[in-house]
Amino acid sequence: MIQSMTGFGRGSALSTGKKITVEVKSLNSKQFDISMRVPAYLKEFEIELRNLAAEALQRGKVDLSVTIESTVAETQSTVNIPLLKEYKAQIENMSAELGIAEPADWYSVLLRLPDAMKAEVHAAGESDKEALMAACREALAQLIDFRTTEGRKLYNFFKSRIEEIGALLTAVEPYEAERVPRIRERLEEQLSKLKSIEYDQSRLEQELIFYIEKLDVNEEKQRLRSHLNYFLETMGGEEDCAGGQGKKLGFIAQEMGREINTLGSKSNNAEMQKIVVKMKDNLEQIKEQVLNVM
Repeated sequence: MIQSMTGFGRGSALSTGKKITVEVKSLNSKQFDISMRVPAYLKEFEIELRNLAAEALQRGKVDLSVTIESTVAETQSTVNIPLLKEYKAQIENMSAELGIAEPADWYSVLLRLPDAMKAEVHAAGESDKEALMAACREALAQLIDFRTTEGRKLYNFFKSRIEEIGALLTAVEPYEAERVPRIRERLEEQLSKLKSIEYDQSRLEQELIFYIEKLDVNEEKQRLRSHLNYFLETMGGEEDCAGGQGKKLGFIAQEMGREINTLGSKSNNAEMQKIVVKMKDNLEQIKEQVLNVM
């Protein structure tokens, strides 16, 4: 069964004193293309995250983001006293050089300066890595479920469009049957107006047969019917190792387009050409949506 390349998933896991959340979303793309936003604290695990996502998703433009929330009440920051001492000395020096008064409230001035508080930074541990990977796997699983649900919608959409093209192909047959006598009649009528020109009747018959054979659309109809069946068969099959059915369905749609175009150029009938236009409309809808298929 086909899958969509569009999806979203979120996963969370707890580590020591923190909650790690991973969000993954994907859109259609010819290849696997990922952008990641990971806190500096967990940067060392970026490659493993990328590999995990690539293996699970295969194709698509993927956006993966990681956020960390503290689950403990106590602060992880301390006053940066050495830096504040340096700030105070510079302000006192500035006051003497410029002849201006020193601040009346040193606390409010110093604590507003950059890096007045410093966070305690610890290296990421094994529990952090395990939580990160667990959250990522949960997010990817949700995204794949999302893709599968969207894939069912695409399957029903494609099936209805393929069946519509098949019905239109059947509708061509009555006009095709009456088309040849009309073409022959029109050609003979035009020739009858050329009274001053003599021609070989048997040669004319041969040329008419040759001309009418060139307008025969049986082969195009058979090939188009075969492509329609192959499209349905491919949708219900297993994914190809080269990245799913999406590319294959795109190729089949191109072949369908060639047969429909040839059918239109050979139709030589207004009603047949109207039917061909409807076929093209359905095919364009298929081509647009097939870009979203894995």
